[in-house]
Amino acid sequence: MPAPRDPATLLAAARLYYQQDRSQAEIAATLGTSRSNVSRMLTEAQRQGIVEIRINDPEGRVHELEDELRTTFGLSEVRVAHTRNVPGLRMEDAVGTQAARLLLDELKDSMTVAMSWGHALQSMVYATTADHEHHRVTLVQLVGGLSSISNEISGQELVRELAVRLGAEYRFLHAPATLESSTSRDALLAEPSITDALADAKGADIAFIGVGTPTHGSSSAILDSLSLSAAERKEFWSHEPVGDVAARYYNAQGAPIRGVVDDRVLGISLEDLLEIPNVVGVASGRAKAPGVLGALRGRIIDSLVCDEALARSVLSAAGSGSTHGGK
Repeated sequence: MPAPRDPATLLAAARLYYQQDRSQAEIAATLGTSRSNVSRMLTEAQRQGIVEIRINDPEGRVHELEDELRTTFGLSEVRVAHTRNVPGLRMEDAVGTQAARLLLDELKDSMTVAMSWGHALQSMVYATTADHEHHRVTLVQLVGGLSSISNEISGQELVRELAVRLGAEYRFLHAPATLESSTSRDALLAEPSITDALADAKGADIAFIGVGTPTHGSSSAILDSLSLSAAERKEFWSHEPVGDVAARYYNAQGAPIRGVVDDRVLGISLEDLLEIPNVVGVASGRAKAPGVLGALRGRIIDSLVCDEALARSVLSAAGSGSTHGGK
């Protein structure tokens, strides 16, 4: 490494090269030095921070964070949306765009695609525009509907809308997501139409799931819909849930939380979800970090689509020494 040079000279060389598009030979003649010395000066200008090279990815992705998440957690695919300092860009929309691109990259003829619900998946669906037709693609639900969440983000509405956009078939799970008792849930599970719909979901080739936070949004609505007693709520929270996917709650290590809540949900289990070849978690916002990290630690998700701030929060919470394999 050559000795540091005068910043003013380095600045002059940098301006001639980067702003005025002068060749290194021309700069050498102007500054009274050799061409090889100009090359060293430009390198030194970068080292001192006089020149900063910025690459703007037209796809709006942060590849270094994607690589770090992929390596740390053994993920199949990672898409991290660049959202910092982008005027007018909503974080959910940026994440939804990346999730839609991943969906189209992975989509093949005769695939079955399963979905949960939520705002993140709504953004994905609305960002999906297929450039060619896929044959015999089927959209299915991972979990029943929930009347207490807004209709436009329910599983049925998202499955129908995405099927229209892809020119695909779709099958509804005609049942509520939560029941007043495990007995009612079990009675519905005995119905052939419900059994067939859940079998379709379990046999999916790929699943897209939102990652919930138990104290907010649809995850909180699920708990409210159960009308739990004080004792039941205390029991549930004693297990320290950090997130849910498809209405199945888990702790910081990704272990399922059993009990009264799990027993009243009509949908595939976390164990069923683990059998789907590629489960894609889609989430935005730092508040989702505990839920995303729990899902990663429990190997619930194989691929991840998120925003830059959430990616950094997850990596920071995981610590530099944490490594986890995929399914």
